Formats: sequence, structure tokens, C-alpha cells
Amino acid sequence: MDPVNNAETGETETELEPCYVLIPKETRCKKKEQEKLSGVVKNVHRKLRRKYREVGDFEKIWREHCEDEQTLSEYALAMRNLADNHWAKTCEGEGRIEWCRSVCQEYFQDGGMKRMLEKDEKSARLAMAMSATALSDQPYSSSIPRSVPQLGKMRLLDVGSCFNPFLKFDEFLTVGIDIVPAVESVYKCDFLNLQLQQPLQLAGDTVEAFLRQLRSPIDALPAQLFHVVVFSLLLSYFPSPYQRWICCKKAHELLELHGLLLIITPDSSHQNRHTFMMRSWRVAVESLGFRRCKYIKFSHMHLIAFRKVSLATTSDLVSRNYPEMLYIPQDFQSPEEEDYTDVPVQARSDFEDDQLAWGFMELPDTPYDSDSGESQSSSVPFLHELEDPILLQS
Repeated sequence: MDPVNNAETGETETELEPCYVLIPKETRCKKKEQEKLSGVVKNVHRKLRRKYREVGDFEKIWREHCEDEQTLSEYALAMRNLADNHWAKTCEGEGRIEWCRSVCQEYFQDGGMKRMLEKDEKSARLAMAMSATALSDQPYSSSIPRSVPQLGKMRLLDVGSCFNPFLKFDEFLTVGIDIVPAVESVYKCDFLNLQLQQPLQLAGDTVEAFLRQLRSPIDALPAQLFHVVVFSLLLSYFPSPYQRWICCKKAHELLELHGLLLIITPDSSHQNRHTFMMRSWRVAVESLGFRRCKYIKFSHMHLIAFRKVSLATTSDLVSRNYPEMLYIPQDFQSPEEEDYTDVPVQARSDFEDDQLAWGFMELPDTPYDSDSGESQSSSVPFLHELEDPILLQS
């Protein structure tokens, strides 16, 4: 290193030579392997989206996809290798599974459900008190249960399970399903075409015995069978928003009242980039008879928990096109644009900066709702929300 004289200060500084970091060969090989496996997964998704753009018949495309055993086997193997050898080594890979577990424990075992039901009842009483048609001498009646029954094992349906990550937890009775299972403990099942039967009128231990006797392939299941349904990296697999809608509707029917739907969807963008998309998803899913209770953004994914608050599906598809609200950015991209999005881009657009600014403006002066996971009131003008193209169409 050679000394350099600073003309402004008269001091002598040391000029630093460039510093190169040598990445171990093992690390480079693992990164290359991960990129190759991720490429297999992404190419399957792109192929489905490309066919959907060209053909438009998502039922035909999905039927042909389920018959392509070679592609499905390659996909399942890639997903299992990613999970076992790469995701499990990172905090986010294991974190999504632990997040699902912690949400279920807090909700079912640590009083979370009871607190939310009490809050629902309080809101219902307040609504009745403010209603002009409510008569003061009428007794209050509520469908909200006064107590939460004690559970045995939490019955969990993991859709698109691949390698059955919840099987290791004793508190769950896990049913993992996938179109091509990567391990023997996962049942073969096409969830999109799963037939729903009448609910079982059985005691809890008898229902558990029923689940333990399931065999592959699963073509039908009784309604209101599970306490938890998990969509981990599932919905973005489908090329059509309507297919994602069908999945959420079936989850609603398979859940017991007050059960949980846990949705994890990939997104490597910064916190606020897809704020409007997440709002759109919330409106669409809640229209089915759910209510959002938890939300968190990891650096590479969104994690959302919805609780089932109504036995009936309340969605009105005549007045609003809710299925189209379950969109992902790739729905509007050409294959060339999808390839470009794989390249990390550091700079934010002016629009994204505006979104970020609005997010910070909400923080200081609006109370935080721990149940919904967001501010109770928003300082963002409603007009700003309508810039979402899907919400505008609706």
C-alpha cells in the first residue's frame, strides 16, 4: 500500500488496494445446485402460464399437466432436494414451517381463538347497540360459542405437501397430499378435483381413526374435517386466478368453523412493493367466509393466516369478480419479462417509493390491531388503493 498526500488537509493517507473475497468451492457448488433446482421449479410454472396464455382452458391444461408424469416427478424431486439440502439450512426455509406451527399453537392451545371470539362477540354487541332496528328489550343471542372445546391433536391438511414437513410435530395429525408425492407418507391427490362429501357426525377420536386409515389416491374427503389447512407455496403454482380461488373455496369447506387457513406465497421484493396485491388477496379470501388474523412478510415470502368465521360461503360472484383478485405479478408478464425478473434489481421506482412513504406515514399516529395484523385506521386515501388494476376492474 502506497502513502498518498491529501492536498486539502496536508495529511498522509494510505491508499487501500482492492479486496477480493474468495468464496469456498463447496459454497459455490451448493449455490449452483440450488439455482439448477430452482430453475426446474420455475420452468414448470412458466410452462403452465405460457400454455394458459395460449390456450386459455385451464381445466384442459391442468389435466394434461397431471398426466405428464416425467415432468411431475422431476418437479417433486427438485422440490424435495431444495427443502432438504437448501431451505432447511436457512432461517426462512425452516421458518415458514415453524411460523405455521407457532400460529396454530397460539390460536388453538394458548387462548388465541377464545380471545378472537370474545372480540367478535363484543363487536357484534356494539353493532346491535348502534343499529336503529335493535330493540332494547330484546335479549342478545349469538352464534359464537361461549367456550372453546379442548382439542386432541390438531388435524392439519397440507396441500401440495411434497415431503410432509409437519409430520415431525406431535401436536398435529397431519394429512399431506400432492399430485406427485416425494415421500411415502404423502397421499396422492389432485386437490383441484377433490370431491367433498357430507361432514362426519363422529366424535373426535373416531375422526382421528378415520384419518389414520386413509389410503392413496385420495379422491374425496368429508367437509369440515380439519382444524388447519396449509397452502405452502401452492397458489402461485397455478396459472389461473380461478384455480387459486377454487383451492381457497375448498379449504373453507374442509375446515371446521373457526379453523385456520395458512397461506404462504413467494415474493422476493421489498416489504411494500406488492401491498396492493396482498390487499386484493385479503378481500378475495375474506369474501369466502374467512377473516385475516395474522400477516408477516419474510424477505422471500408472504405468510398469512385466515380463520373461518362462517359456515356458508358468503362470496357474491355476480357483483364482484373475486377470483380475479387472487392474481400474482407473473399473470401480467410475458415469458421474456419473467426471465428478466429473475435478475435482482436494487433500484426502486418512484411509485414504489411513494408506497413506502405512505407506509411510514401510517406508523406514528394510528393504533395497531394485533388481531388483524395491521393499523385499525389508515391515513392512506382510498383513491390511492384503487390504483390496483384488479381492484379497479372489480
